[in-house]
Order: sequence, then structure tokens, then C-alpha cells
Amino acid sequence: MYPPIEPYAQGQLDVGDGQRIHWETCGNPDGRPALVVHGGPGSGAGASWRQLFDPAAYRIILFDQRGCGRSTPPASDPATDLSVNTTAHLLADMERLRAHLGVDRWLLCGASWGSSLSLAYAQRHPERVTALVLFSVVANTRREIDWVTRDMGRIFPEEWARFRDGVPPAERDGDLSAAYARLVNDPDPRVRDQAARDWCAWEDVHVSLAGGFKPSPRYADPVFRAGFTRLVTHYFSNLGFVPDGQLLRDAGTLAGIPGVLVQGRLDVSGPPDIAWQLTQAWPDARLEIVESGGHGSGHGVGERVVAALDAFARA
Repeated sequence: MYPPIEPYAQGQLDVGDGQRIHWETCGNPDGRPALVVHGGPGSGAGASWRQLFDPAAYRIILFDQRGCGRSTPPASDPATDLSVNTTAHLLADMERLRAHLGVDRWLLCGASWGSSLSLAYAQRHPERVTALVLFSVVANTRREIDWVTRDMGRIFPEEWARFRDGVPPAERDGDLSAAYARLVNDPDPRVRDQAARDWCAWEDVHVSLAGGFKPSPRYADPVFRAGFTRLVTHYFSNLGFVPDGQLLRDAGTLAGIPGVLVQGRLDVSGPPDIAWQLTQAWPDARLEIVESGGHGSGHGVGERVVAALDAFARA
């Protein structure tokens, strides 16, 4: 990864609905435009994303999606309306940001939820995308949501039982994402916080298969924890606000857009079959499996992402 850098410009863009999204640009102002599409939903665009790109070659653009990071109003505030926080809203925000920054076409680099959002954007606006570099790839299908919230209990049975038991008994056999979405919006702040803690404990478990795992310190922050869980359960319980399976069915519309998909073999949160299915329908995409990699940029995944971005910078 490249050395840390700081933005040369940043701001808050009014995207309507009372929402303002934070953006920043760094690297070379005259370089190849590239947009970072962070995960979560609700993780925010951390500074480490900047280090994936050659700062001499890229004009690196980061933004915090609605409700998270430095965007306002924060989803951590229970009064913040999430009805105006959907995939359609986020796609429109990305287009507003592109126009605001005077970008004609850009490369998208996304991970996890950010890979889904990148795919949705590229399928809707293929003429605006020069390339896609995605890792920890997911498509937010019903099968994937059930896998994360229920079927992974076969791998982590004790931890999953605690996660399941965080919701009332009458809801334990149903949609756990929806049950948690209700709890993190409960009028009682104690109920909200306990549900957020339970959800984040399970998040830590199911990204832990690769060696050297350490719990994420961000979940210790009650503000981050509250905003993250409100957003992720909001999106999970609505299948990312995209018809089930659409991102896979429409992958063929990406023909002509080059892509590199980097996936850890040990990514139990986002098993490699989704990335593989995408490459079967998307003729210009290449899948790279990192045998020791898990969910995220560790264990060699980040190095493959950097190599892909370097290659596109030279193209």
C-alpha cells in the first residue's frame, strides 16, 4: 500500500432530502479519476482507502454515504429519517458528486457492501465507468443475507446462538435482520444499545476466519455502533433496496467495462461464489482468489487490489 496522504480539497455536498454528504479528493488533481465506494452500509470512507492508489497517477475521490462518517444528519441519531436512505438515493448522490467535481468518467473501487453499490451504479450508468476494482464482493441477495444472519451458525454455532437470542423468542425463526432493525429503532435507548452491541459482536465473529483476527475497535464507539447498526439492518432487511438477484442477472450489461474482482478464499462473510458468478456473465471481468484472504484487505487481498489499480493507471 502507498504511504498515507491528506486531501487537497474537501467539502459537504447538499444532495437534497436534508442530507449533506462529505467528500474529499487527494492524489493528483490531473490524474485518472477514481471513486472509493465504502462498505457497511455505514462504515464510512476511512483514510486507509487512500493508500490503495498511486497518488501520482490517480485523482482519488472519497465520500461518506448518507448517514455515516462525516455526512449529515447522522444515522446514529434515532430521529434521522432513514426512508430517504436507499440504494436509489445513494446512486443519485454519486451522480451529483460526479457532476459537482466535473468528472466525466471514473473508476470505481468498492468492497463488501461497496461492491454491491458499485455494481448497481455501473449497471445504471455504464457510460460513466472506466473500470471496476472490487473486493470482498457481495450482491445482497436473499441467499446471502440468510447466510450471514442464519446459515453461518453452522460454522459459529455458539456465537450465532447468542446473536439469535438477542431478539425476542417470537422473532427468532424469522428475518433476523428485520428483527434487529426494529430493535435498533426502539424508543428505549437501552434496547437500542444492547441490540447494536449484539449485532456488532456477530459482525466481529463472521469476519474472523482468516488468521490473526482482532475485534474491530470501532464497535467500542457507541456513536459509530448506533449509526452502523441502524444502517446495516435497514439495508439488509430490504435486500439492499435492489430486486433479489438483479445485480447477478444484469451482470452482462457490464460488457465492455474491465473489472478485477479480488476475493479471499476464507471470506466466510462473502464466499467466492458470488464473485465467480459475476465473472461468468461479465466477459471483461477477472476473478483473483487469495487463498489466505478473508473479508477485507488483509492477508494479501490489499496487495492484489493495489496491483489491479496500478495496472489500470498504466492502461
